[in-house]
Amino acid sequence: MPSGRLFRGRGLARPLPAGPRPGFALYLLGDEPPAVTWTSRWLHWPDYGLPTDRDATAEAFREAWERAETERVEIACGGGHGRTGTSLACLAVLDGVPAKEAVSFVRHHYDHNAVETPWQQRYVTRFADQAHG
Repeated sequence: MPSGRLFRGRGLARPLPAGPRPGFALYLLGDEPPAVTWTSRWLHWPDYGLPTDRDATAEAFREAWERAETERVEIACGGGHGRTGTSLACLAVLDGVPAKEAVSFVRHHYDHNAVETPWQQRYVTRFADQAHG
């Protein structure tokens, strides 16, 4: 992120990468994820869809963004593209990236397949309105 905060985005379908474990993780899944040994938060977010609780999601993004100042933070969904990419774009907005540029920013710095659907792209813009409103 422009501020220097780091987030590890990943797909839970792949094994945990080598290296330090996260201090905090935000899991974006249709079903509750398995337990982990670090602090985590689960958002109900169906594959290819949008989160079911907009306010809880905004709160979780703020928590992840704040924690990333001093902790290792992981953002993950099943494949690591749509929901993870959408979340990273919202975190980029919190970090000061203009909403119109957030999806491109994440596609450039994380994964070119990030943010898979038009409604996920619109969600980033609506999040920015909510975050700055």
